Amino acid sequence: MLSVECVEKSYGRGGLFSREREHVLKNISFECKSGECLGIIGESGSGKSTLGRLLLGIEKPDRGAILFEGKKVEDRKGRTGNISAVFQDYTSSINPLYTVEDAIREPLQMKRKGREDVRSEIDHLLSQVGLDSSYRKKYPHELSGGEAQRVCIARAISTEPRFILFDEAISSLDGSVQMQVLELLKDLRKRYKIGYIFITHDIQAAAYICDRVMIIRNGEIEEIVKVEQLKDVQSAYTKKLLQMIIA
Repeated sequence: MLSVECVEKSYGRGGLFSREREHVLKNISFECKSGECLGIIGESGSGKSTLGRLLLGIEKPDRGAILFEGKKVEDRKGRTGNISAVFQDYTSSINPLYTVEDAIREPLQMKRKGREDVRSEIDHLLSQVGLDSSYRKKYPHELSGGEAQRVCIARAISTEPRFILFDEAISSLDGSVQMQVLELLKDLRKRYKIGYIFITHDIQAAAYICDRVMIIRNGEIEEIVKVEQLKDVQSAYTKKLLQMIIA
């Protein structure tokens, strides 16, 4: 289980010697159960990507705690191999000098498998995301956007994590490719029993793949609701987001 307890985060602004702070996250608390897909939805500047960095242990909260299975996510030993991530910019997510095989082998080496075992596992992982073994020798510039993001997903599931965080992972893809990736994510979640944190500004995509959605506005939780109860939301802000989709 991933547990977020009273988390706050602020950054300095106004120059090097300024004491002014921008309060980006305010008293954020929620839980994500094993195998659950939780959508984190918010407009640009809402604080959702900052929250993503905290969930990955890339940054530390100013106050509060983020725990995975009872251990702080800042502890690398606790999160390595258990929490993976797929980001929006797939073009910079893969080293341009790496082949697909190199990119996927890197996390697999943490499992300390032999060379032949790793090669077999790479072929298997590519198959799981709908790519054949011929992609092993390709470089990022030889891949379409959808193919590159599939490679990133294969790399993310390679360590058999408990959770994968997706930070706007489909927003740079064309509409038809977005749907293909969403279908892939639904299938992989069932197959591997992985939990997802799905950060997005697209409430339609979140409603399609998530069990619950958490709406963030100005660094605060506006509402947390089950997807099947979206029509019954209480927050005026959430109702406005839904009306924008219907319109």
